[in-house]
Amino acid sequence: MKNDENKNISVQKWTDELDAVIAAPEHHRVLLENERVRVLASHVKPGETVPVHTHSWASVVYVLNSSDFLRYDADGNLISDSRMMPAEIKDAEVMWLPPLNPHSIKNIGDTEIRVINFELKD
Repeated sequence: MKNDENKNISVQKWTDELDAVIAAPEHHRVLLENERVRVLASHVKPGETVPVHTHSWASVVYVLNSSDFLRYDADGNLISDSRMMPAEIKDAEVMWLPPLNPHSIKNIGDTEIRVINFELKD
C-alpha cells in the first residue's frame, strides 16, 4: 500500500468504553493485536442483540456464517435491515468496512452470525 493510500484509512475515535471489545465482550474476542492490526472474532447467536459499540478502524471482514440482522444507531433508530440490502451477504464472503459509528446489531435469523474482522490501525 502506498503512503498516500494510507490516508484513506481514517481512524475514528470514540470513548474507550464504546470499543467493541469493551462494550460487547461477549460478542467480540481479540485473536491478535499489534501496532498495525487488530483481529477480532465476532459472533451473534439467533435472537441476540449486541450492545452499542464502535469499530474505530477500517476493516476487512471475512464472513464465516451469515444471518439476517438489523443494525441500529446509538439512539436505537433502525439504520439497516439485511433483508433489504441490494445483495445478500453470503458465507465465506469478504467485505471492506469503513470505521463504524456507535451501533448495535440484532440477529433476526435462524443461524449464528460469525465473522473475523481484520481492523487496520495504520
